[in-house]
Amino acid sequence: ADLMLYVIGSPQAQHLQMVFAVCEMAGWLTPPRQAVHVGFGSVLGDDRKMLRSRAGASVKLVDLLDEAVERADAKIRDANPDLDPGVRDHVANIVGIGAIKYADLSTDRVKDYVFDFDRMLAFEGNTGPYLQYAHARICSIFRREGVDRASVRAVPIELVEAQERALALQLLAFPTAVDAVLENYQPHKLCTYVFELATAFSAFYEHCRIKGSPEPTYSSRLALSDLTARVLERALGLLGIDAPEQM
Repeated sequence: ADLMLYVIGSPQAQHLQMVFAVCEMAGWLTPPRQAVHVGFGSVLGDDRKMLRSRAGASVKLVDLLDEAVERADAKIRDANPDLDPGVRDHVANIVGIGAIKYADLSTDRVKDYVFDFDRMLAFEGNTGPYLQYAHARICSIFRREGVDRASVRAVPIELVEAQERALALQLLAFPTAVDAVLENYQPHKLCTYVFELATAFSAFYEHCRIKGSPEPTYSSRLALSDLTARVLERALGLLGIDAPEQM
């Protein structure tokens, strides 16, 4: 291996520094080989102490995931009661687990954060469900219009309104955002990018009418929407989060 990443809590920084130093002295860790400590902070409870169960034991990840899925299922049932139960189960699993992943990755990894189900599972703000919903909303536009998304991908995109231009510039910034993450192993920068992209799309959707617009504006705005959905899906995928087509 030329590059070894040790994803271990920040309190172990000194220990790893000593391990790496010994490896260098022994001749095991020589250029171009490199070892990097990718440290991270702690997950805290409401009391701002290490997250524990009510009995005082460490909380198991599987229990957090199970509860997140149950809570997501309840939220989706309230928001979309007509959704097929089988689809709802699948989406609840995606949203619940995605919410916890996003909450963990969206914070600067070296900082502690307070675990809060209500905040993580909110459908507004900088959360996983909000970004997943942004993707699902774009997919619903094409379903309502009866248009195949692939059919607009060769359409030239015209940027007339300020919101169209702002969205296009945000889309063009995707490679830069990925590079910034890789440079210092900081996934929260990609989370910030995806949130800003979803926010830019919301402004575009609010100010730039799609349905009933004349050609070529109609097809151009559909093409811009499809491109946004694809970048949202790709960016969330890099974070290990699925993007459902309906919620």
